[in-house]
Amino acid sequence: MMLRRLFKRWFGPKGPHQDLQRVLGHVFSKPELLDLALAHRSWVNSAGLSSIRSNERLEFLGDAVLDMVITDHLFSSRPTEDEGKLSKIKSLVVSAKVLAEVARALDLGKFLALSKSEERGGGRDRESILADAFEAVIGAIYLDAGYPPARDFLFRTLIHSLDSFMGDAELANYKSALLEHSQGKGWGAPQYEVEATQGPEHGKRYHVAVRVRSEVWGRGSGATKKDAEQAAAREALKIRKIAVE
Repeated sequence: MMLRRLFKRWFGPKGPHQDLQRVLGHVFSKPELLDLALAHRSWVNSAGLSSIRSNERLEFLGDAVLDMVITDHLFSSRPTEDEGKLSKIKSLVVSAKVLAEVARALDLGKFLALSKSEERGGGRDRESILADAFEAVIGAIYLDAGYPPARDFLFRTLIHSLDSFMGDAELANYKSALLEHSQGKGWGAPQYEVEATQGPEHGKRYHVAVRVRSEVWGRGSGATKKDAEQAAAREALKIRKIAVE
């Protein structure tokens, strides 16, 4: 396999597998799947590897597996919670911020194949890249060994820390809280607008305003639009003294 040869050249004869598989707690019968999960599009594009795909398809699959595992766990473990509460919890647990934290705990960033410019721009610790790579690893484990090992991997790495994530105020879903407040008042959904962007493509920063009833309620910035929108919603809730449940 071309990707296997390229990864051995990139990481050395043993590739990333020996150390990373120990951390993941899964030994791949098809190691090329792990290679693919670590192949960021910047590396694929910079190397001119037109015959090789990045990890984005595995990320798509892993996202679906993650959704199923988390939904099943929440439904089974929280029998008294209604659909709205379960949806809020799931939204937090599968957020890029939480997935990136789990990826950092696994030290996943150091194993990624990134372009030189992406690496110089801090890509190994960028939230969106780490979260996407974590989902790609889920997809790779699922394809390699099926649903039970993928579920077990998520229980070891994510679900066992669920309570601590839920207690972290920095991970609260401020957009959801603002939406609930606005719709509860009959004002419709808040509108988010990107007012400006700064920095190069690999290190862009977004500045967003949130409007309720056409009035700016808050502003925020972040490395992604989602982060900037969360920051704007957080400011809006703080200014209006609206509690986040």
